[in-house]
Amino acid sequence: MNNNITRVFGSPLRILGKAIWEIQSYTLLASRAIANLFSKPIYWREIILQMDKIGVGSLTIVILTGFFTGAVLAIQSEGALRRYGAVSMTGQLVALTLIRELGPVLSALMLAGRIGSGIASELGSMVVSEQINAMRSLGTDPTRRLVTPRMIAMIIMLPMLTIICDTVGMFGGWIIASYKLLISSSQYWSDAFNAMQFSDLVGTLFKPLVFGFIISMTGCYVGLRTHGGTEGVGRSTTQAVVSSSVLIIAADFFLNNLLIYLSPMMNP
Repeated sequence: MNNNITRVFGSPLRILGKAIWEIQSYTLLASRAIANLFSKPIYWREIILQMDKIGVGSLTIVILTGFFTGAVLAIQSEGALRRYGAVSMTGQLVALTLIRELGPVLSALMLAGRIGSGIASELGSMVVSEQINAMRSLGTDPTRRLVTPRMIAMIIMLPMLTIICDTVGMFGGWIIASYKLLISSSQYWSDAFNAMQFSDLVGTLFKPLVFGFIISMTGCYVGLRTHGGTEGVGRSTTQAVVSSSVLIIAADFFLNNLLIYLSPMMNP
């Protein structure tokens, strides 16, 4: 009888216990990284290097993603809007879709694949080569030296990259609207700007802050837990990208609901 109970309930209980332990460890690492902001030393050189790697290094992929997303939105919206004789509203549709949703989310997903995986592989390699233990033996806090600079850099750079993605995406939609849909430039841009509200601007800047925190902390957390040699580094890299992407999409759901609830207070 006891064996049957163990077989039925043992596995779910182990999974639940492991999930609780993972959440606790993740929260502890995040709280330590945030607490390091209020004490010295702060590794400014490392922060600047990470900002350059994240911002300048990701600029090309963000520009391409934004441009083609805006162009595709304009092309795909034609069929739906033409049924109601509202093709002239393409600018409004492109602007709202990019600023409210696709700009922040796609920028975050691109950086989760490029930067999140890089963080996990870099820290994972340091773990398996005993560099993290060497830092501790020399009196250096790995969280302060490795995690906090990456968190700061990601939180600073992702909103800037999102703004670039939104802007380039609107230009991509404008090119399609002007040369394929034959919408005047003045009408496209006036519709785009008139459709935006203050809550949309808040959302397109607030979401990347949360997404940047998720990407950096997930990459660091997974990387620092790497084990199993070079094969473990590969597993950690994959896990960082998958976990960051899922968390970004889940966080986007809750942030959208929060912004919808707060929008009447923010919009005059």
